Amino acid sequence: MHKIILIIKREYLTRVRKKSFLVMTILGPLLMAAIVIVPIYLATKGNELKTVAVIDQTGIFFEKFKDTDNIKFHYMVSDIGSAKANFRKSGDYALLFIPKTEVSIPTNAILYAESNVSINIKSYIRNVMTKQIEDMKLEAKLKELQTDKEHPVNVEDILRSVKTIIDVNTIKITDEGKEEKSYTEISMVLGTFAGILIYFFIFMFGSQVMRGVIEEKTNRIIEVIISSVKPFELMMGKIVGVGMVGLTQFLLWVVLTFGIVTVVTSTFTGKGTNKHTAEQSILQNAVKYNPDNLPISESTSEKKVQNEGVNQIFEALNSVNFPVMIGAFMFFFLFGYLMYGALFAAIGGAVDSEADTQQFMLPITMPLILSIVMMQFFIQDPSGQIAFWFSMFPLTSPVTMMIRIPFGVPYWQVALSMGLLILAFLGTTWMAAKIYRTGILMYGKKVSYKELWKWLRY
Repeated sequence: MHKIILIIKREYLTRVRKKSFLVMTILGPLLMAAIVIVPIYLATKGNELKTVAVIDQTGIFFEKFKDTDNIKFHYMVSDIGSAKANFRKSGDYALLFIPKTEVSIPTNAILYAESNVSINIKSYIRNVMTKQIEDMKLEAKLKELQTDKEHPVNVEDILRSVKTIIDVNTIKITDEGKEEKSYTEISMVLGTFAGILIYFFIFMFGSQVMRGVIEEKTNRIIEVIISSVKPFELMMGKIVGVGMVGLTQFLLWVVLTFGIVTVVTSTFTGKGTNKHTAEQSILQNAVKYNPDNLPISESTSEKKVQNEGVNQIFEALNSVNFPVMIGAFMFFFLFGYLMYGALFAAIGGAVDSEADTQQFMLPITMPLILSIVMMQFFIQDPSGQIAFWFSMFPLTSPVTMMIRIPFGVPYWQVALSMGLLILAFLGTTWMAAKIYRTGILMYGKKVSYKELWKWLRY
């Protein structure tokens, strides 16, 4: 037992007295706190005030949209044609148009904007309209119950009759003045999926490069390989080889997914078309052979609504520019991976075991983690200043730009982000090569940041 205590004491004191332990003890909590504090601070400071013009032909929602910290409404008395023509010059973020319908209660609205509308603004408008319409329905229902006291009151029936679904359609006005229907929810899902996927790929394949370097260094295989090739050639060959594995896997995913979606879409579309044609025939026959104008079952109309919902989903998917999405993903994955892969290879060459990588891993991966933490904020305000600068900074641009692209990003911003990422890749590769060539043949020495700085200056 005494010997075990001595071993425990030695192992504990040896590691606690290391400078790396002291540095990470102080630096670790600061970095972890920054992951929590920085997004909160940016979220409170980065929300820009957005003005929304309202044209309400019904008059029901006049002054019902209250201003918030980030949204300001102002009402217009103008025809929708003139308002759309002058929209780009007005400086407004969006134009809300509530058309007057033949029925007394409207359930639709159109939201015009230069790009995809923020999900927060769209949800706020829908909630305000829903509450106002449901209040009107409830008031009318209570008046009806007061006059008709013979029938018992059923709370569930009242709630069911009051429930309202408001449909807020978003339309994007292009630079040429054309109108394109946009789907904020689809953009949100695609942005989230693309951001998480590129984060996962960079982390997974970058770690493979680092582990491969450490394994070759530990097994002393590197001493044989380095006699035939230069350290830089070895590092780049390993990074590019693993990167090609990632690209191959991604392309296979795209092909297989496209094939499955095509088959399912054609199946549903074919069934929906046949079903819709059959329902039209049934309705025509019902009207033709219904001389007494008897009520027709509503099941057919309900099915028609369901088919329209399925068609809207496929219409939303067809509106996505998948070639642009796939091309952008391949670029940002490739150069983002090459940049981070070089850094991972440098870490692998500098240490002797995977346990020693922790002190270097957190500072390097911090920007990627911060991009994922800030994802919800980017989705809510994809055209804001915070999202813009994160998509320009090379260490966060691969994830952030892929989140923003489905919402519509100006071409000059995409080109600038790509150019900065390429420059960052060249810079990090040069820096990683200097660390790699020095550390790859160094054994038994615990590397510190001070030591890495000396290697960079050699």
